[in-house]
Amino acid sequence: MAQNPLVILGGGYTGKALYKRATAEGYQVWCTSRQPDLHLTGIASQHRLHFDLNHPETWKAFPSDTSIIWCFPACPLDLVKRFMATRTQNPARLVVLGSTSAYPAQGMMIQEPWKPNFALPRVQGEEYLRTTAGAIIIRLAGIYGPGRNILDWIRKGKIRNTPRLVNLVHVEDVVGISMKALAEAPAGSTYLASDGTPRAWSTICHYAKQKWGIPIPPETKAPDPGKRIDNHKILEELHYHFRFPDLYTALDHLETQQCDKDEPSFS
Repeated sequence: MAQNPLVILGGGYTGKALYKRATAEGYQVWCTSRQPDLHLTGIASQHRLHFDLNHPETWKAFPSDTSIIWCFPACPLDLVKRFMATRTQNPARLVVLGSTSAYPAQGMMIQEPWKPNFALPRVQGEEYLRTTAGAIIIRLAGIYGPGRNILDWIRKGKIRNTPRLVNLVHVEDVVGISMKALAEAPAGSTYLASDGTPRAWSTICHYAKQKWGIPIPPETKAPDPGKRIDNHKILEELHYHFRFPDLYTALDHLETQQCDKDEPSFS
């Protein structure tokens, strides 16, 4: 069966990685940006599109029957509704990338049946797209990878040494999960994307000291206990196999390969 043309809505860190993977898989694919000639220079000009949710004149940059992976927050709701109303039909397939920040940080295990916080504008947009256009929602844990090396964050003092739990996922797994969901997930479904092993920032900091000699930041109190993200639905329903299931192995790979680039490779 022929693949539908695909639009990556939002050509940021993850969007560019998705574009690269989709192109490698044989999709006819375009990538959007509010300033495509500035931010999408690594993509051929004929595959760059100008799209800005805040500017309706850009909304018809691509046909209605394409598939879409929506990478930026789907908000505000009124603009999401207005944009969808301009489409002559729903997208062939629609995947929307959200965030696990949609759920409370109470130290408990979070699974897909949990209700997200509908007070959050992006959740309102995601749920509107899910219930009216059959969007597949993938709520992502913290994304790291080439150019977003957690060890560099510790070195630069951007990480606090706290007992707060953090859930993480490598960008290549975000891409893999998104592409598998695009092809196989039931319309209107929701998934939580994490490597499945919540860790305290303090534990990560101490491991970084032991393994790579990175100084441990001063201890600070956590504002909340964090959360635990369960990834079993991705494993059991999508049958997705993580390329980087272990954070420390992935960090060692980043350090060894010196992958301090803006975009990941898919070798």
